[in-house]
Amino acid sequence: MSLRRHLAALVTAMALALPAAAQDCAGRNLFDAMPPARLAELRGATEDIPNHKGLFWQAEKDGRRVLLLGTYHFADPRHDLTMARFGPEIDRASALLVEAGPEEEAKLAEAMTADPTLILDATGPTLPERLDAQEWKALSQALDERGLPAVIASRLRPWYVAVMLGISPCMKRIVETRGDAGGLDHLLIARAQAAQVPVRALEPWDTVFSLFEGMSAEEEEDMIRAAMPAAQYADDYATTLADAYFAGDSWMIWEFGRFDAYDNSGLTRAQVDAQMRLAQEKLMDQRNESWIEPIEKAAGQAAGEGKAVVAGFGALHLPGRHGVLRLLEQRGWTISPVTVERTGDGR
Repeated sequence: MSLRRHLAALVTAMALALPAAAQDCAGRNLFDAMPPARLAELRGATEDIPNHKGLFWQAEKDGRRVLLLGTYHFADPRHDLTMARFGPEIDRASALLVEAGPEEEAKLAEAMTADPTLILDATGPTLPERLDAQEWKALSQALDERGLPAVIASRLRPWYVAVMLGISPCMKRIVETRGDAGGLDHLLIARAQAAQVPVRALEPWDTVFSLFEGMSAEEEEDMIRAAMPAAQYADDYATTLADAYFAGDSWMIWEFGRFDAYDNSGLTRAQVDAQMRLAQEKLMDQRNESWIEPIEKAAGQAAGEGKAVVAGFGALHLPGRHGVLRLLEQRGWTISPVTVERTGDGR
């Protein structure tokens, strides 16, 4: 979830040049069909994660207040209730902080158009050369379903391939049709713009291209292998992700990805765990730590105006020992959950 806002812009930039996949948007919740013992394992792996339950939080310190909203980066009618609850908070806020604002997304799309080598490796070995024949066959089919024909897919950078595998063909078509992902982030930004509340990015527009620097060839290839199992049932995975998010159980999806890779990636448990640690460090932990200073600075400026700040970013950035909530707590902030009432199924 943490990179999806950046990736939505990437997918949008490529949409005009690539054909859309022909697949119905339909999925089932994989947790509903999961054996009770495996579901218990997932819940057990999640229980020890600090602040793992909940999407919306408040942080307070010395008269400063920040409303922290964990977002889901794709369109869903269940966002309406969230906006009804927090729209007024944005209207009276000093600023809205997001991963990437409109200016950053525009720069990203412009760079993608001007320099395809940002996601394409024109000189190094191709993916068919780096993977075995069976792996390449499965990968090329999965990418073709996402509108990436083999001739292009063979030259894609591994980090881009791995994250594209996490976006279902259904989600990709929605982005192409709408022109944006339509997720909670965009709804928050639109509300802020309508209220003339400043929108500020928490990180530079090109962050996505620097996250995976320094990885070995083996690490890059294993990143693809670890992502492949979920790609086989991507629409089911997308449905499960959305339902888990709206139930406030986002970290369950993170652990589901781990256990699914244990069973189906062909990697050892140690290799999967290494991949998960690497992904968490690069996609979440490092970025979380870089966000704390701008959050605190914005909150201080807002307090001087007698206002609060609203910060909206991917829900997986909130929990964990290196999550934004724990990092703020370690700096003396008081953290408390904010609820949005939903029916039993999260709708």
